[in-house]
Amino acid sequence: MLWFFSSALPYPFAYMTNAIQLSYTLHDLPDIARQLVAQYAQYRIWLFDAPMGAGKTTLIQQICHCLQATDAANSPTYSIVNEYHTAKEGIIYHIDLYRLRNTAEALAIGIEDYLYQENAHCFIEWYTIIADILPPNCVYIRISLLADGQRQLEAHIA
Repeated sequence: MLWFFSSALPYPFAYMTNAIQLSYTLHDLPDIARQLVAQYAQYRIWLFDAPMGAGKTTLIQQICHCLQATDAANSPTYSIVNEYHTAKEGIIYHIDLYRLRNTAEALAIGIEDYLYQENAHCFIEWYTIIADILPPNCVYIRISLLADGQRQLEAHIA
């Protein structure tokens, strides 16, 4: 597992707030989740970008565990939104927008209620259809699959 902080990152990460870039295996996920929570827990909205099957939901499950979710985290692909309660951090909304086609459909399911609820974290997969209505200071996490089976994770605040 490799960690690089913003001062050592190549463009564009060197210009982003709290930027992280790392490579990992699935075996490393608990450690990766703990490090992401340590770095970004104060931010409410986390946005996940990755190809299908890259491990967005699996990473979110580990992050929910780190935030002491009392409910089992699972994929909200069909339900669109899953709600998890935590021992300390309030509510976590795990949102999967893959099946939605546009911002209007996201607004119809009440996406703004989730985005602006206090004392809640929102973890959003396939967020690009709502990019134009996102508030500032979101955690952006991009996962790429590497040829050797590892993943590369890039994260920053924007």
